[in-house]
Parts: sequence; C-alpha cells; structure tokens
Amino acid sequence: MSQRGAGMAADIAEQPEMYARLLEPPQTAAIAEVARVIARRRPRHVVLTARGTSDHAALYAAYLVEIRLGLPAGLASPSAVTVYGARPDLSGALVIGVSQSGSSPDLCEVLRVARQAGALTLAVTNAPASPLAGTAELALDIGAGHERAVAATKTYTAELLTLLMLVEGIRAGDGAVPEDERRALGALPALAAGALADPTAAQLAPRYRFAARIVTTGRGYAYPTAREAALKLMETSYLAALAFSGADLLHGPLAMADPDVPVLAVVGDGPGGGAMRDVLGRLGERRADVVAVSPSPVAGAAAHIPVPAVDERHAPLLDILPLQQLALALALARGADPDAPRGLQKVTSTL
Repeated sequence: MSQRGAGMAADIAEQPEMYARLLEPPQTAAIAEVARVIARRRPRHVVLTARGTSDHAALYAAYLVEIRLGLPAGLASPSAVTVYGARPDLSGALVIGVSQSGSSPDLCEVLRVARQAGALTLAVTNAPASPLAGTAELALDIGAGHERAVAATKTYTAELLTLLMLVEGIRAGDGAVPEDERRALGALPALAAGALADPTAAQLAPRYRFAARIVTTGRGYAYPTAREAALKLMETSYLAALAFSGADLLHGPLAMADPDVPVLAVVGDGPGGGAMRDVLGRLGERRADVVAVSPSPVAGAAAHIPVPAVDERHAPLLDILPLQQLALALALARGADPDAPRGLQKVTSTL
C-alpha cells in the first residue's frame, strides 16, 4: 500500500522540472503559433470558461488579458448555456476553455455554442485528445503529464504558465514571447525549486490542525492564488476555507475575523500587494491570526511564509507552491489522505 500523500507530494515536487519543459520547444513553439493566430484575428474581448482549479487559472488569465492586452475579459457562466439555453452573441470574441481533463460536457457545450456564434475558440488542457480540444478551433496541451493525486497541483501551475506565455505572445503580435520576458521566465525552475525546498509552510501545519475554518485573501494577480489555496485546503483537509479578494474582505466578511479564524494573506511586492496593506491593518485591529505569503515579512502578520521576489505577473507561479505543501502537510496532520479525498474523483463531469 502506498504511503498517504505520496502522490500529491510527487506531483508538487515535479513542478520545477515541468516549468523547464514548458519553457522549451516544442511547447513554446506550439504556444507561439496559437498566439500568432489570435493576434491576427484581433478579438474584441475574451471570455474564459472553466471549473474548479482551472477556474482559478482562468481568473489569472482574465487579469493578464485586461492588464497586458487592454481587452475586456470575464469568466462565463456555463449554466447560462447548458441549463438555461442562452445563446450569447460571442462574435468577435476569443473564448477559452480551461480544463485539465477536457472532459466536462458543460465546457464543451460553451465552446461549441461560442464557435457557432462566430467566436474564435481555444482549449487549454492536459488532454490533447479530449472532447474539449476536439470542440475548439485551436488547442494547447499544457504538457503536465500524469497527475497522481486527485487534488490538482502541477496541472494548475502548468495552466498558469501556458496562459501567461500565450498572453505575452499575443501582446507581442508575432506570437513570440519577448526576450526580456523569456529571460525572466527562464529563472522560474530554479526559483520554484528554492521555494519548495523551504520547510516553513509544512512546519505551519500544526498551527491549523484543529482550526474549524480559515480565510485566504489577496488582491490582483494574488487573488487566484488565494482562491486556489482555499480549494486545496477544502479538498484535502476538509477544512472550511473561504477565499476573498482583499477589497471584498473589507465589505462585510471582515466581521468574522478574530483570533480564532486564521488568515492566509498573499502579499506581493507589486501594486496588488501594496493594496493589501490597509487590509492587513484592519485584520490587525481584529487581532486576527495572519500568516503572510510574501517575499519579506509583512507588518501586522504573525508569521511569514517566504516566497521569491519576482514580477507580480509571475508570482502566482511561485506563491501557490508552499500553499500546496501546507495543504498536503495539514491533510496528513488531520488524518486525511490528500491523494484520494473522500467523495472526489479526478475527472468531474458537469452539465
């Protein structure tokens, strides 16, 4: 019998190597070709559709599209199409389906309807022969390889990096990621290995062993990380985890913050991290137990999980790594098996 959590631990550990693979041909060439096609088509706006962990990767892409490309971007509600029969006018849009398995019928239906409406459609998936890839006009294989655990880790970060390179290629116009960006991304494998080698996150697991609930928060590019961290904690430790943007946290949910409700705050060095300072101050007034995921210690946080200091666009590829380790360690401390959470399967089909 395999050791509990061995699969998730192996998936987490593979991410530096996976980054290195994605940053080399043939992956870079495939992404550049799709980026060239999209740039030529000049979409007027971008709609993303996804579920679960992939929904957080799609949210990250929406930030990239609006900030880097200057195009409106949003996440589709698949049920509008599949449950209510809506047929939105998506002509002139780029519609991206993000799914590790590429097997969810509702995402396939959204892309089918979008393509019929005249949208340019793209599937981003770890299964190039999947129904989603077959439905879309364009497809990208994230190349993460087999994932052992039910809880997604390396497929999530592979989606992030693929979507980042896609957006930067579209921004360049010719599909090729600019040289300065390539150099910065080239540091990711070593930075990821360093982040995973730090034991701080796993050592914090006993802090939350008996927690009834936990809050995760971040702003801008860090918000998808906060949401993904909450999902990992719920999936693996059955811990009630609530994710809020730092701004939304102040609009009501702050009232539940107190010393008995731990807070994981993702605080980068860029504008999003700067916008979290007031949030941390308000949490401090509530005497909340705050742990900051940040390049350096943050005023108002009781503890600190160190992560590399990088461009804010790249930080989600690194900040999530220790939080995956925390989810793994906490699940084991609480007696759960993070490789096979109760009631969950690797492929979830929704309509």
